Amino acid sequence: MLRFVALLLVLANAGYYAWNEGLLAGAGGAGFAPPVQAEPQRLTQQIHPEAMKLLTPEDARQVESGSATSGSSPRIGGRETAPGECLQAGLFTDDQANALRNRLSAGFANHSWSLDSVVEPARWIIYMGRYANDDAVVKKRAELRQRGVSFEPLNNPGLEPGLSLGAFTAQSEAETALARIAMQGVRTARVLQERQEIRGQRLRLPSVDAALRTQLDGLKPQLAGKALQACR
Repeated sequence: MLRFVALLLVLANAGYYAWNEGLLAGAGGAGFAPPVQAEPQRLTQQIHPEAMKLLTPEDARQVESGSATSGSSPRIGGRETAPGECLQAGLFTDDQANALRNRLSAGFANHSWSLDSVVEPARWIIYMGRYANDDAVVKKRAELRQRGVSFEPLNNPGLEPGLSLGAFTAQSEAETALARIAMQGVRTARVLQERQEIRGQRLRLPSVDAALRTQLDGLKPQLAGKALQACR
């Protein structure tokens, strides 16, 4: 009996070995065999496998850091700057413009700036005020909202505290608008010339990149307190 059991074990081991080695697969893959776990044909499809390199954790962090910053805009003083941004400042009087022109001619490329003569038309507003205090302005704003009348902040500190119900370049336009507002129940507004016509020169920098922006700090004395703003 023991001999029979030992013989069965030998036959079973031999059968498993033959199955595991694919000896029972037969011609064309027919028969019994374990599933193939490898795809040796893919090795022939690799392109320059010798160029492959395993990255260390430090190498991987450097690659991620480089890809995160490669598409960002240049930074000046810790803030991003839009490449080729158009900036302008002014208006400048003739004396201010001459001083600015001399400074620009000495340190900036000729194509990077221009000083243009500009005429800003007179400005007329529909004005309400001057009120006794800010509380009166808040009360009037609430009243205007109830009537559906829009208003905007004043640009002239000398007219504060007060409100502007619209700005116009011609007195006739302001008078026409005032008539429409009166039909909405507004009785105390009036047309006022907020600003006379202004003539001067405006600085225009059509394409300010990171390199040019670093030069602008040295231009502040000649800007006479006027801020550089986006072109309009």
